[in-house]
Amino acid sequence: MKYATSPSTSRCSSPMMFSSSSSLPTPITYRHNCMGAATKCYKYLRKLLKFQQMDFEFAAWQMVFLLASPQKVYRNFQNRKQTKQQFARDDPAFLVLLAGWLFVSSVGFAIVLRLNFFRFLQFFVYTMFLDCILVGLCVATVFWFITNRYLRLDHTQDVEWGYAFDIHLNAFFPPLVILNFLQLFVYHAIINSDSFTARFFGNTFWLVAVAYYVYITFLGYTSVEILHRTAGILWVLPCAFLIYIIFLCAGINVTKEVMSLYHNRVS
Repeated sequence: MKYATSPSTSRCSSPMMFSSSSSLPTPITYRHNCMGAATKCYKYLRKLLKFQQMDFEFAAWQMVFLLASPQKVYRNFQNRKQTKQQFARDDPAFLVLLAGWLFVSSVGFAIVLRLNFFRFLQFFVYTMFLDCILVGLCVATVFWFITNRYLRLDHTQDVEWGYAFDIHLNAFFPPLVILNFLQLFVYHAIINSDSFTARFFGNTFWLVAVAYYVYITFLGYTSVEILHRTAGILWVLPCAFLIYIIFLCAGINVTKEVMSLYHNRVS
C-alpha cells in the first residue's frame, strides 16, 4: 500500500513518524527518498557482473541519440525521476558498453601508434581508468558541488552525485567516437604532418568534440528543474573557439601533441 505524503513528511527528517505510531509498512515514497547515495552506489556496482539483467539495447539507443539528438536522452532521465525517484542510472549497461568502445578504440590506437600487446593493455587501462573514470569522478564532483552550492532554486532538494557522473559519461561518449575512432582513419593520411591543412583538421576534430561535451553537459543540468543559470556552462564554447583560433595561428596541432603524449605514456 502506498501512502500520500506531504512535502514536510516525505523527506528523511521524520523516520519515526511511521514506525513508532503504526505497524504498517514504510511508504514506498519514503523508502525511495531516503535511500542513501552509498546504497545506490552499492546496488549499481553489484549489477556490473550481472549482464543478463542489463538493458544493453536501451543503452545502445542512448548512445545513438547522444550523437544524433541528445535532448531525447535527457527526456528519458526526467521520466526516470518521475518513476524511480532518481535521475541517476540504476543500470550499468551504458558504462559496460562505453568500456567496450574504449577497448575497440584502444585497439585502433595500438595500430596507429604501433604498440605491442602489453603496451596496448597499458594504454587501455590508462584510457579507461584515468581518462574516463578518474577524470569523470573529478568533473562530476566539481559540478555536483557547484550546482548544489550556487545554482539550486529549491534547497529542499539536491542534484544527485550519481547523476552528475552520468552526465559526464553521456558527454564523454561523442568525443570518444570523434577523437578515438573517426579521427584515427585520417590521422596518417591528413593530420600527421606540419601543414596548415593537417593542423586545421586535427584542431577541428577537437573543437567539435569539446562542443559536444559542453553542450551535452549543459543539457544534463538544464533538465534538472531545481537549477537555474545553467546557461553559464555554454560560456566554455566561445573560450574553446578562441583557443582554437590561437592554436591555428600559433602552429599547434592538438591531435599530434596528444598522440605524442599517448605514445610517451606507454613507452
